[in-house]
Amino acid sequence: MSDRTTHWQNVYATKGETEVSWFQDSPAISLEMIRAARPGRAAAIIDIGGGASRLVDALLQDGYRNLAVLDLSANALDAAKRRIGAAASTVDWIVADATTWRPAKTWGVWHDRAAFHFLTDPLDRAAYVERLRSAVMPGGQVIIATFAPDGPERCSGLPVQRHDSASLSAELGPEFELVETRNETHHTPWHSTQAFQFSRFRRRGS
Repeated sequence: MSDRTTHWQNVYATKGETEVSWFQDSPAISLEMIRAARPGRAAAIIDIGGGASRLVDALLQDGYRNLAVLDLSANALDAAKRRIGAAASTVDWIVADATTWRPAKTWGVWHDRAAFHFLTDPLDRAAYVERLRSAVMPGGQVIIATFAPDGPERCSGLPVQRHDSASLSAELGPEFELVETRNETHHTPWHSTQAFQFSRFRRRGS
């Protein structure tokens, strides 16, 4: 088990859903950006580093039926499954590290809120992007949310790499066209604020 996996397994073993800074009761901007990508209800959508996020609940409620959630922590995914109940059986739950994972299919929408910014090593970021390229179909959309340049320098006791749309464009390369970017002031469960940015890209091609 990697140090990264051990860290996140421990986080989700010792803290409840609302006891982590990234908790959102409603993932509004993520939902808006996924809807703006206009995937069909049968489109394949994957949430990278989804953990116990409520995004998958909202997507199920919207009628999307080809969903996957990937996370390092089996504990996090188990928490989401328990919350969702019977509908969890319709979701593909993937316990994996996005930098070493081998995607078995392609997706029309790749969503990542607050996973990529933990990759402070350029080699890890390059490995992530390599997996992303193999997993996102031509014409597919990529939504990545990170701490903004004026956001926190650490999260969950770990350093982060802050980004804006320009730095994410540089990481993804010219194959991905920036479609939109938004800023968000996230309010943590203990009422502090964190500056986030959300950027949506389209993979060039038909």
